[in-house]
Amino acid sequence: MSSLSRRGLLAGTAALALAACSRAAAPLVTPTASPTGPVRSQLQAVMEVYARNTDLLGISVRDRRTGGVFAFRGDFDTQSASIAKVMISLLALNKARAAGEELPFERYQQISKAIVNSDNDSADALWEWVGGADQYTRLAVGLGLPNTHADPRSPFWSWTNTTPDDQRLLIDRLVEGTPAVAQEDRLYLLDVMSQTNAEQTWGVGHDRKKNVVDVQMKNGWVQFKSLDNLWAVNSIGHVQGQGRDYTAAFMCRRPTFEEGRDLVDAIGADVFRILGSGELV
Repeated sequence: MSSLSRRGLLAGTAALALAACSRAAAPLVTPTASPTGPVRSQLQAVMEVYARNTDLLGISVRDRRTGGVFAFRGDFDTQSASIAKVMISLLALNKARAAGEELPFERYQQISKAIVNSDNDSADALWEWVGGADQYTRLAVGLGLPNTHADPRSPFWSWTNTTPDDQRLLIDRLVEGTPAVAQEDRLYLLDVMSQTNAEQTWGVGHDRKKNVVDVQMKNGWVQFKSLDNLWAVNSIGHVQGQGRDYTAAFMCRRPTFEEGRDLVDAIGADVFRILGSGELV
């Protein structure tokens, strides 16, 4: 199906995000005081507050300093939206390497646009070139992501299903290496993910805007008009600096893009602050 047909079913562009802002966002419930104590307890405390905003919310965080993992509804299953562009880019890199060929310059450009600016046309072209849904699910198996797969209701990349735990694992694989991806390719992709458009660094990348840490990330947002009319708003990435080193995935569904963005951005700020107070064990 054409890009035009796909966009007739769902709205995931920046223009639609702006249109969503015309609807007044519900007040965001946030922690009224910073918790203290062990890092795990602090994360649990703030997430119990953020969960008052919606049941459709999950996060997964791994402290690479200790290997400690914290998940709050880490098995929350939802559509990928544009965070799928990370795996689509991996598929393109893998396809060229399997053929023993250099990835065409045009495909490198499409990867850059898809990741840096979240360009949908570039993602569409790559999706078609790599073989679409079947190849996406096959890569998820190779990466050890048990709950990431194509959605039988739709052949489009936005509809691929995943969970915060799986997406955090994906970032772990990219940062630490995996047999499923050549080292040169994963390092290239991480470099591209470090160049995300400044307007799209909310969520996991909250503190990159202050130029205090290095962040490799990808966000995704899309309204599923033909499903539940809610926005899937997701953020994944790796944060390193000022004594911190962690991978994370935040995923939610909200009535407007603005509500989803503000929620995952607030979570990103609290996770950053808490992981600066100590180690997750």
